[in-house]
Amino acid sequence: MATRYQWQRFKGIADMRFVIATLLATANFLSPMSSFAESADVEATIKKVDTTNLVLTLDDGKTYQAPEEFDFEGLKAGVKVVIFYTEVDGKRVINDLDIVK
Repeated sequence: MATRYQWQRFKGIADMRFVIATLLATANFLSPMSSFAESADVEATIKKVDTTNLVLTLDDGKTYQAPEEFDFEGLKAGVKVVIFYTEVDGKRVINDLDIVK
């Protein structure tokens, strides 16, 4: 049979586990969702190429930010492409691009 001391010790450990679980659940809930990058791809036709701002606009109305070292050769309005991108802080950043022939 457990002594009173052992029972109090067990209760203290159970209380501490509950506190830790509550803190972890709260931290998970409050963590910013934008910190998780979401990768995706889209197939569409280029509507506008802005080499100054490094932005492609597709016929779906969405814009895609290109990295500084991006090569715009062969890209112009009317070209069908598949863009692989990652959404970071609400911006679609191009990881890769393939021209559909």
